[in-house]
Amino acid sequence: MSILLATIAAFESTWLLFFFVILFYWFLYKQIPILLSSSIIAIGICTFFLVELVNPENITKNDVNTITWTDNYRINGGFIRGFAASDSGQKWYVQLKISDEQDKVFFSNYSLTGWELQVKANSPLDQPLAHRYAFDMESYIKSHGAVGQLNIDEYELVSKKYSFRVYMAEQRYRIKQHIQRTFPNSLQAEAEALLIGSRESMPPELQDAYQTLGITHLFAISGLHVALVVLLLHEVLIRLGVRRKTANWLLIIVLPLYGLIAGGAPSVWRAVSVTEILLISGLFKKKLVISDAFSYSFIGFLLYSPWIIYQVGFQLSYLAAFSLIFSASMLKLGRSYITQSFILTAVCQLIVYPILIYQFNEISLSSFIANLLFVPLFSFIVLPINIILLLITFLSPSICNLVFLFYEPIRLLLDDFILYIGSFPYQVWNPIQPKVWYVVIAYVSVITFFIQLERMKSIKNGLLVLFTPIILLQLAPYLDSSTRITFLNVGQGDSIVIEMPYREAVIMIDTGGVLRFDQEAWKESNNKYEVGRQVVVPFLKGRGIRKIDTMVLSHADADHMEGAEEVLQEVKVGEIHITPGSYEKAIMHDLREEINLKQIPVIEKFTGERIESSYYNLSYLYPMDNIYEGNNDSLVLSMSNDYFKGLFIGDLEREGEIVLSSAYPDILQDQTVLKLGHHGSKTSSTQTFLEVANPHLAVISAGFNNRYGHPHSEVLERLHTLKIPFLQTGIDGAIEIIISKEGEVTISTH
Repeated sequence: MSILLATIAAFESTWLLFFFVILFYWFLYKQIPILLSSSIIAIGICTFFLVELVNPENITKNDVNTITWTDNYRINGGFIRGFAASDSGQKWYVQLKISDEQDKVFFSNYSLTGWELQVKANSPLDQPLAHRYAFDMESYIKSHGAVGQLNIDEYELVSKKYSFRVYMAEQRYRIKQHIQRTFPNSLQAEAEALLIGSRESMPPELQDAYQTLGITHLFAISGLHVALVVLLLHEVLIRLGVRRKTANWLLIIVLPLYGLIAGGAPSVWRAVSVTEILLISGLFKKKLVISDAFSYSFIGFLLYSPWIIYQVGFQLSYLAAFSLIFSASMLKLGRSYITQSFILTAVCQLIVYPILIYQFNEISLSSFIANLLFVPLFSFIVLPINIILLLITFLSPSICNLVFLFYEPIRLLLDDFILYIGSFPYQVWNPIQPKVWYVVIAYVSVITFFIQLERMKSIKNGLLVLFTPIILLQLAPYLDSSTRITFLNVGQGDSIVIEMPYREAVIMIDTGGVLRFDQEAWKESNNKYEVGRQVVVPFLKGRGIRKIDTMVLSHADADHMEGAEEVLQEVKVGEIHITPGSYEKAIMHDLREEINLKQIPVIEKFTGERIESSYYNLSYLYPMDNIYEGNNDSLVLSMSNDYFKGLFIGDLEREGEIVLSSAYPDILQDQTVLKLGHHGSKTSSTQTFLEVANPHLAVISAGFNNRYGHPHSEVLERLHTLKIPFLQTGIDGAIEIIISKEGEVTISTH
């Protein structure tokens, strides 16, 4: 507790050291001797200063001339991305642009760990997050102890630095290549994940199914995997006539090697280190209890790489292990294997649920049942089979091919079964992302429940304490009387989410998208960037939005609707509004198929039509005909009540603005918020239109450093001349406008 507190204080705030006072008084309350209590606090204070010295944020960054790749990198498309050490020993996150196809072939055929490159590096420009729930690269870099990011366009191979770790990385890479040569394509991803901890090749649809069922952890090498390996090795050695003490020494030597081959994830090293500590203590006849070994492992981890506390894998691994260690008394409540398995699963799920909700915004409800079935299946059947198959591929490939002939179709049936049950609805709980203080309260409620259950006292009260934070989190959006309008930073595109008071309805205007250009095949990414799945859906999940009542697609341009298909695959949509004549455009083909699959009503909207709402007048002002000709036929939505006026005009340009100004001069006047047309291009936002609208705030949806030069300097000059404040998503990030029940408007950026 002392070392954990000191580590968090060093990274977050020295004010947290105040909790050492509380910790000291708690020691006194527990009647721990003063000398021991003082020593523990002193160790914590020393740890604080030690972590301060190695905190990447406090380290002065040196110029980088050479880099040496670590074992944490990935080749994808035309880039190598991962962590590398500079010539001064500092760790960086590097994005290296591969020069040509020959270089990619070379890099793909060797383990790059230890390769030293002379480079010309530059730091990427600071870009805002897509929104507050988006992937945060800075936090990711911080959790790996790196000092920053580097972009590299020019490089030259220098040499390879050899070390034991480099040697083990090469062996791991060779095993991966061996699996790809000898295993059938359909079984390679599973074998790589279970045997060497590499999940890069897992099919996205299977990953989604595993996540829905809450069994993704089965493909992260963990304590159960390590225990099985230890058991198998120990039994083999004993049956070969090796003395038990010698066998234990051999395990102590072999386990760290296995940790390196298995990828060295936190869950692996946690299991390896705890096992090592127990084996060593046993050999010296000073056998430790499991909780002490667990504590030593935890302390060692934090002292060796303190920044690891920010890695979700580390948090979940130690929390799950902690729950298993201290749930022994609760297992007595179950008299059968099934009951005890259910208790273990429930304990693990409850102890990690606050972290899962905070980090991923969702948790699998079916995991309680799915784990009862799949944990034994994968741990005692699928994993051993993969280990045996790997050994056979080295000994006799022909025999192994015969085994694959029978095993592969059976294994594929299991995948089909997982995909089938993973497709069932209502398996995932997706509330609004909680604040940190909620996570603390949730853990207080979980621990209180466990204590009540352990003591068999007031279990009903324990359940009440447990479920109260869960119910409040679920109800939070429905108790919020404010209106929220969020302009997402989707790059060069539009996506706006409107949340009505008390979550009466959610309206999404456009979904963003990517304009894709043809490029050489070797530059194609294995996993294409999808705005809908990687930007828009995480925002919806972060806000706890499980249904979009109305999706408005302003017009048929990729940067406004290409992401809609991915949104429909993840979130329920009530109906879709489109501009007349746009539905049959070629760019809508994939979306039409998804709409037909989901049987979602699609309605063409004209001027004068409305969206029903108890709080606002939501009406379409444009278009006025049913002939689709592009930007100037964008749907224009007006949103107004007694204290707010908003206008969302898609990609409307000069001609459309003239028609709109002539037809609705009164409605257009004095807008609270105006979403400028066509990303602030010079073909829109005319002087006359801006004078009529006279918005309190103009919002420009335009990407950071985009190739089109949006917003145009002429538009910015008009805004400055008319003294109209404006924000741009590509520079300011997501723009959130909150309208209180009383009509007070608050604007913030993320």
